[in-house]
Amino acid sequence: MAMDNKLLDELARRQAEALASGGPERIAKRHAKGQLSARERLDGLYAKGTFQEFGLHAQHETRGFGMDRKSLPTDGVITGIGFIDGRPVAGFSQDFMIAGGSLGAVHARKICELMDHAARGGMPLVGFNDSGGARIQEGVESLSGYGQVFNRNVLMSGVVPQIAVICGPCAGGAVYSPAMMDFLIMTRHTASMFICGPEVIRAVTGQHTTMEEIGSAEAHARDSGNIHFIAEDDRHALALVRQLLSYLPSNNMMDPPHRLDEEISLHDDLAVEDLLPADSKVAYDVKEIIARIADEDSFLEVQKDFAANIVIGLGRIDGVIVGFVANQPLVKAGTLDIDASDKAARFIRFCNIFNIPLVTLVDVPGFLPGVAQEKQGIIRHGAKMLFAYGASTVPKITVIMRKAYGGAFLAMCSRDMGADLVLAWPTAEIAVMGAEGAVNILYRKEIDEAEDQAARRRELIDAYRAEFASPYQSAARMFVHDVIQPRRTRAAVSLALRSLLSKRETRPPKKHGNIPL
Repeated sequence: MAMDNKLLDELARRQAEALASGGPERIAKRHAKGQLSARERLDGLYAKGTFQEFGLHAQHETRGFGMDRKSLPTDGVITGIGFIDGRPVAGFSQDFMIAGGSLGAVHARKICELMDHAARGGMPLVGFNDSGGARIQEGVESLSGYGQVFNRNVLMSGVVPQIAVICGPCAGGAVYSPAMMDFLIMTRHTASMFICGPEVIRAVTGQHTTMEEIGSAEAHARDSGNIHFIAEDDRHALALVRQLLSYLPSNNMMDPPHRLDEEISLHDDLAVEDLLPADSKVAYDVKEIIARIADEDSFLEVQKDFAANIVIGLGRIDGVIVGFVANQPLVKAGTLDIDASDKAARFIRFCNIFNIPLVTLVDVPGFLPGVAQEKQGIIRHGAKMLFAYGASTVPKITVIMRKAYGGAFLAMCSRDMGADLVLAWPTAEIAVMGAEGAVNILYRKEIDEAEDQAARRRELIDAYRAEFASPYQSAARMFVHDVIQPRRTRAAVSLALRSLLSKRETRPPKKHGNIPL
């Protein structure tokens, strides 16, 4: 007997109702504001026809406040699995057109079951956050739902990559799930993220502020450092997600998607030597050097607007995916401060989790001096970088280009902090402190007694730099493996990466180290 058409018609009716979301008029209004619908975000993320939805027919269980008479298709969140570049990726998308995308018990259960599925399957998770927050009608059930999601964020951390896209409101407790994910992307004009909005802040503290100041994409990218990328709109956000995933393995048991069939380029790159000024006090843009070392157009900078005195990002060198960490002399002379230390340490730990080799480019005059830095805990924050590098077991290659002074030299992955290969340029200055400062301490009396104090000081600085800060002194004592011509940098790093991809390093058994948070 043929299947009963009534059953098929009923299924089609229910599917159409769930797929309709807020209806064509409300979807059109979103399009007018430059926003996609929740379902369009997932459809645009995945390869066409590959999305398999979980819980299309889910409904809320609330009975109070007249909710028993309301239908909330999908309970305000779409969940499922799709394919990106041939790999499965789990995704959820909160639907603001269904009860404001508010999170209730079933809504949370759908997200949690998807997260469990992603963890078991070893696949990345992408979440689109567009929600009014907790569903008040469900009371503590809603809070419990958030707790269950948060707990899974923690359990999944370090197992599979987690990417959050903030493409609408994200307020109160809802912010903590994205905050615990590996990367946050936020749309510039249509998203906001905050614990307490301007009205609450004004009522409680008397301070007057605006959403642009505390909750906008610019504020989080530039000031708080809470997000990693700004997307111009939803479609740009989707492109960023796909680009980011192209550098990442599906889980911590896999290697990144290296392109090992590419040939190693052994030719000299003379252009890199034109980028470094002859005067060590003159600034330059380290991103130009990264561009010479990385494959063409492969460098994806992370958190470019936050703590710009250090540059971090993902790239490829002859097809091998690496994480770059580099001092930026254009900003604060490339010193390490509180924000730069936090920014770098978290990125280093991410790369280590997902088996991404680290390439560190050093030109650091030290940690940023100042009363504010000391009071706010530069010791604790700077120690995060030392801890992150010391705990990392991935291949670590360090190139000392110019200044490498004091504790900051160690914090930028010296050989003693576990670097597998340390290369120096002839311009490198490796010392406890800069020659100027050292001479002022060591030869103060001699300078004071000289007829021409300025000339004598200059002589002593040159002598100190040649004898004590020379890269050859460090190379003679094997703190540096080799001093190379800058033109050989890309070739030397590429060769080292290929030889280190099979690196294995074991550590004492323990739950985890106690990073100085």
